[in-house]
Amino acid sequence: MPSQQGSPTVRRLRLGQELRLLRERRKLTGAKAARELGWSASKVSRIEAAKTMPVADDVKALAELYRIDAEKLDELFGLLRDAEQRGWWEDYEDTLPEEYTRFLGLEAEATSQRSWEPQIVPGLLQTEDYAREVILASRGIARITHSGVRSRVEARLDRQRRVLHRAHPCELTVVLDESALTRRFGEPSVMRAQMEHLLEMSMLPHVSIHVLALDALHPVNTSAFIHLKFRDFDDVVYLEQMYAANFVEDLGRVAGYEAAFGHLRSEALDEDASRVLLQRKAMLWRR
Repeated sequence: MPSQQGSPTVRRLRLGQELRLLRERRKLTGAKAARELGWSASKVSRIEAAKTMPVADDVKALAELYRIDAEKLDELFGLLRDAEQRGWWEDYEDTLPEEYTRFLGLEAEATSQRSWEPQIVPGLLQTEDYAREVILASRGIARITHSGVRSRVEARLDRQRRVLHRAHPCELTVVLDESALTRRFGEPSVMRAQMEHLLEMSMLPHVSIHVLALDALHPVNTSAFIHLKFRDFDDVVYLEQMYAANFVEDLGRVAGYEAAFGHLRSEALDEDASRVLLQRKAMLWRR
């Protein structure tokens, strides 16, 4: 199984965050710091926002300006080294949207995630055949090639191994609308295997699956979202749309999504009742 490694995406964000905090402690604006170094203000801004990767000389120049000690400088260089590493998801970046690869980079270091999915089984819990059918269903709109379909399926399975089956796996809590269990992708045998896989995954100690029954109250009118939590970084919410994806990082809005998920889970079936429903769905797909 893959070992848990620091995510270069998160290291890049942490490096930018640390440099911003160091600047603020010196009571310097980004524009003032840029003037002192003979840089453009946009360069400082982009480094702090992790939109531009600094080189070692950039970090050293900022460290001298902010008058930090050798220990802190070593920490910054350590973050820089980690940020320059390749993430596993970069092997698939030719076929995956840019926003999604950023999400994978964040997810790689998340300690827990909460996922609400009203339409399909979440990617982390999909079987290979179900994943293929889901991707094929959007192929006509997204214009995905045969090789692109294969690459996306491989990426999805690789993601599952690295998130749920690593040495210290992410804690996954899913609220899944019952309609996602009846929306057919592929042959009935594909759906039956998917229901059985959900049952199997629900028995893992770090996976919690709750089904929002069709006759339950629907407390939140929102599309799918994933709420990521980290040990040393602020929470992030990921929203995926047809042609784009957004990241919610404002703490107030993140708290709103956290409350929304809590409402959804409170109206959903508990884990045992959800398993019973999954067993019934698996039997229905045997017909």
